[in-house]
Amino acid sequence: MGFADDHLISLVDEGLGNSAYLVDLGDGRALAVDASRDLRALRQVADRRGLTVAYAADTHLHADFLTGALQLAAQDGAAVLAAAAGHRAFPHTPLADGDETDLGGLTLRTLATPGHTDEHLSFLLLDGARELGVFTGGSLIVGSAARTDLLGVDRAEELARAQYHSLKRLAELPDSTAVWPTHGAGSFCSAPPGAERTTTIAAQKQANPLLAAPDEDTFVRQLLDSLGSYPAYFDRLAETNRRGPAVLGSAATLAALSVPDVRTLLGQGAQIVDVRPIADFAAGHIPGAISIPLRGQFATWLGWLLPDDAPLVFVTAVGQDVSEVTWQALKIGYERLAGHLHGGMAAWTADGGQQQTIELLAADRIAGRPVLDIRQTAEHTAGHIAGAAHIELGNLTAHSDQAPQRTVVACGHGERAMTAASLLQRAGHQDLAVLHGGPGDWSKATGRPLEQTA
Repeated sequence: MGFADDHLISLVDEGLGNSAYLVDLGDGRALAVDASRDLRALRQVADRRGLTVAYAADTHLHADFLTGALQLAAQDGAAVLAAAAGHRAFPHTPLADGDETDLGGLTLRTLATPGHTDEHLSFLLLDGARELGVFTGGSLIVGSAARTDLLGVDRAEELARAQYHSLKRLAELPDSTAVWPTHGAGSFCSAPPGAERTTTIAAQKQANPLLAAPDEDTFVRQLLDSLGSYPAYFDRLAETNRRGPAVLGSAATLAALSVPDVRTLLGQGAQIVDVRPIADFAAGHIPGAISIPLRGQFATWLGWLLPDDAPLVFVTAVGQDVSEVTWQALKIGYERLAGHLHGGMAAWTADGGQQQTIELLAADRIAGRPVLDIRQTAEHTAGHIAGAAHIELGNLTAHSDQAPQRTVVACGHGERAMTAASLLQRAGHQDLAVLHGGPGDWSKATGRPLEQTA
């Protein structure tokens, strides 16, 4: 058994496409790297092993989740390790290139690896002179490197060039060095699809196309050409992490609201987020509600589509975990959580509340109606229903007037499409339907091939 098998625990957030890490230092203490504010999984592992988190290291000012480092400092007394160049406004150990932190038998060496962000660090874990592995955050990741446009498109090329030199530096580590990235498949910080979340320097030398780029200009062009859109909340979270998110004093709860409570809140500008499965939403929902089904990707679409300064009221189905709703919202900085409708839609309709519906259609029933594909551009380009219009879900609110009337909204399975249809319905579109399935189901049902965009 190697070090990683015995001492390193990966904590994967499938929804955000990220990994945090917990290192068992062997003496009842642990190092946490890039821990999220949602510490539930980390706590389970730490409690099972009897560990106290002594160090909480952040590789960069995260844009996609709030750091859990301050929570660990408050609860466990953890020393927060972070870049001096990040100018964080809370107590931490400011680190620069080459600094070493004695973990008690192991050493954490700081490597400046700018690119994904200005102040980005990687952390090389050493056992004496032996390199065990490197926490690369958003620098070298499996099959790629993280995006460089989070500080604005005007700086994307400059940071891509910094990323080039950072990856070259990391590639000089011994081939056997394990690579433990934060961003992985599913992350909008720009990771390619794939099951692997960790790798080695040798494997990346062989398989990472960016490391195979013959020169800096080619690297920059390849990296910048791979960038798609990213959630709107990314633009504000890094600054929240620099200031330091509030420490949560108790277990996350979501208040139960009566129907009159909800009506009052709606009159005060609250937004309704319906987290039920799409079939439930289709059958009947509160007018103006936005459908974001509770699943791994819930936080991404909440942060992309809803304001963080309006009270949020949630509609849940029987058996759904309201604490999951709360934690997903809190980890991306949504704290104005008014509560959930007690009794759900049954209580709403029993009190005389009106409801709207959206039709769910099987793939063999959409003929003759215009189709709107709301997937990411790369997904649409790879294969879509013949003649489908295309507007990314993240851009739909600003471009709802461009959506066809009487449209059937399509995505990969139906969840994002129902979110899009709810946005269109709120904007005044009528006679909407959602494809129950995806383009592949349409192709099978009709015997027609998918179209591809050159």
